[in-house]
Amino acid sequence: MRVERLRQVYDIEVVYRHFPLHPDTPQSGLSLDELFAGRNVDIPAAQARMKTLMRHEGLPYGERSMTYNSRLAQELAAWADTQPRGSGIHQALFHAYFVSNLNLSTVGNLIGIAERVGLSPEKSKEVLEQRLFRSTVDADWQRSRDLHITSVPTFVLEERGLVGAQSYEQLEELVTGSGVARRTT
Repeated sequence: MRVERLRQVYDIEVVYRHFPLHPDTPQSGLSLDELFAGRNVDIPAAQARMKTLMRHEGLPYGERSMTYNSRLAQELAAWADTQPRGSGIHQALFHAYFVSNLNLSTVGNLIGIAERVGLSPEKSKEVLEQRLFRSTVDADWQRSRDLHITSVPTFVLEERGLVGAQSYEQLEELVTGSGVARRTT
């Protein structure tokens, strides 16, 4: 993955921030036809493009037919980032959504994902049911609005940013243009 390669070469810390992508999607989700209704989107072509982009990134991509509200998944991920074994949640959520077409707005599904990466199912349930990381995600969403971010992925380093799937060279230019040093070890 390009970002992981950057992290190995440069002295950077990658921080995931949450973004309100389709925040009005109901818990039951929407078919892609419903999501893009009236917007002249060629869904099979868009999926073929995504599959190609993901393949170049070394990531799997399934035959996704639905979109789901990811708000609770974002709250779970914000909590997981504070846990010793929590970093695996990002890859697990990606796989659940983009490969397995799993509904990420369902508490039971999220608890199962958390448990698979070694997080406490009891604590995961508490975090989700009590919305303990709501304010963290609210702050990320506000930051997205403040920075005028309108799509994902968006890469931000200090006051500079890049939108969309970018080449390694473009990401490296963002990093070096911000004065980040190469790792010496």
